[in-house]
Amino acid sequence: MSMSMSMNISGRVARGNSPCNVRAPVLTIQRFNEFPPMAAANDLRKGMAIKYNGNTAIVLEVHHRTPGNLRAFVQAIIRYINTGKSADVRFGSTDKVELVDINRVTLEFSYKDHNGFHFMDPETYETVTLQNNLLGDAKDFLVENLPVQVLYAQGKAVQVELPASVSLKVIESAEGVRGDTASNVTKPAKLETGKTINVPLFIKEGETIKIDTRTGAYMGRA
Repeated sequence: MSMSMSMNISGRVARGNSPCNVRAPVLTIQRFNEFPPMAAANDLRKGMAIKYNGNTAIVLEVHHRTPGNLRAFVQAIIRYINTGKSADVRFGSTDKVELVDINRVTLEFSYKDHNGFHFMDPETYETVTLQNNLLGDAKDFLVENLPVQVLYAQGKAVQVELPASVSLKVIESAEGVRGDTASNVTKPAKLETGKTINVPLFIKEGETIKIDTRTGAYMGRA
């Protein structure tokens, strides 16, 4: 009698550990992870990647608008990664927007030629070539060995982020008035990258100065 009871109990325990019962929770978790990440339009920031009308795009600019008594909205400029074209789009501030994962890679600028701008991955020593339309104004601040952040979405480079400031040499600038050291009076100066900015009169050719990459403005001597 006791032997029969023991065998029945063992049988129920064995059936409880069957493969079907173990796999079921895993399948449920996999289905849950299929939902794409979403964000409120009010939380969009420059450098994010989103899905818009079924296409992946990088956010270039974001402006929050509250026009009088009307509902607040978000106005953004995006660039589609498959065509490179930009578009001005509008969202309600609480609209949900699908996000696309972004990877950031640090690359160092090497040189430019007719094929584009060439960067090196300091970890793998591989060369990555980016085109002028992707770099935009960033090309005006590139000097050899400058580290930049390149953003990738779906395996494609979509944006280049510069350091907050860079140091560039003045290669051409008119002489200032002798003895004038005022910093509120400026003159044009051509930098080693070809960009021209306004600098104080006391800055001379051959000097290295610090530039704000966000505004392109002179910050001081380097």
